[in-house]
Amino acid sequence: MPSTAERSRLLEQARRFKMARSAHAYVRGNTLKFYEWLAASPLAAEVPEGPSVWICGDCHLGNLGPLADGKGGLEIQIRDLDQTVIGNPALDIIRLGLSLASATRGSDLPGVVTAQMMEQVVEGYEAALLDPAAEIEEAGPEPDVVRTVRRRALGRRWHHLARERLEGADPRIPIGKKFWELGEDERQKLAEALANPVIARTVLSLPTNEFKARLVDAAYWMKGCSSLGLLRYAAIIGVRRKGKRERFALIDIKEAAEPAAPSTDRASMPTDDAERVVAGARALSPHLGERMAATTLDGRSIFIRELHPQDLKLEVEQFSRSEALRSARYLAWVVGRAHARQMASEDRKAWRGALAAQRKSDLDAPLWLWRSVVELSGSHEVAYLQHCRDYAMAEA
Repeated sequence: MPSTAERSRLLEQARRFKMARSAHAYVRGNTLKFYEWLAASPLAAEVPEGPSVWICGDCHLGNLGPLADGKGGLEIQIRDLDQTVIGNPALDIIRLGLSLASATRGSDLPGVVTAQMMEQVVEGYEAALLDPAAEIEEAGPEPDVVRTVRRRALGRRWHHLARERLEGADPRIPIGKKFWELGEDERQKLAEALANPVIARTVLSLPTNEFKARLVDAAYWMKGCSSLGLLRYAAIIGVRRKGKRERFALIDIKEAAEPAAPSTDRASMPTDDAERVVAGARALSPHLGERMAATTLDGRSIFIRELHPQDLKLEVEQFSRSEALRSARYLAWVVGRAHARQMASEDRKAWRGALAAQRKSDLDAPLWLWRSVVELSGSHEVAYLQHCRDYAMAEA
């Protein structure tokens, strides 16, 4: 088991490596850079102020994907809410636009496609503001990347999740590069936190008088990019109902940290960061939020959720031109729907009007969005190359 100092060193080394893999990975893994730009750029003053609602705060491609509701339902929603705050919804639009532009550059598509994608982002987002309860057909044709991951998600069961995450179907966590052994004291504190009846009732969706749950295995989890350096654990819970075979659940335990995303209404948010994450998830992504719980572990604020086999993220290797445009509209509709569900009809109408007023025509993205994405793309490219140089020198 690595010492605390060694663990921190290995986590930081892993973070630097992950962010050096590609410019798109750097954009996805560096939320702080985005908000540093927001605070420093003169363009920030041009960004319109929408209704104060829960926003993702880190709305990039990898944070969208299919989520199970625990009752057989499946929907494409926002799947990572670490940065969630009550804030300006325009920030999620820009963050999504930047992520799409970065993925497009990685696909070696011409710049005109990026311009057309920003138009589709606004089209899809505005469509969601019309009626957040509308059928998914309003999002436009489902892109191949979404259709593929949805079909894959529908067919997945525990053994798929176990082989993918645990390198085998057995309910054991393989100690090695990704998972680190826990000390006895650390394991005991984790077991006590998971024994909370709220966890069984909420995270596992169990009627506690009918089921018995036990901790089967647990380990420190070296995972993610922005979360590296915070506490992160994986645990396997065995769940048994009288007369039935034991089933297993993979639990993700994650330390919550203060968000980089700026809040417009801090007074209405929970002061505890884990409770903030859960509240934001329930507002933006009900399939996820309704099966999350906040608690404390050794004095630290943590949130807990079960990783369902159907919970997947969108992985974009390459975009074709048509696929890029369909994805931009569809994913912006998903984000717009998450925002719109929280708004009264008059607020949706006013916000849609404010977005439309910034456009010269129906086929033109607002200047604030286009200029923001262009400037952010340039600043991130410079920062990414410098990061790669620093990484190479450190490794040498």
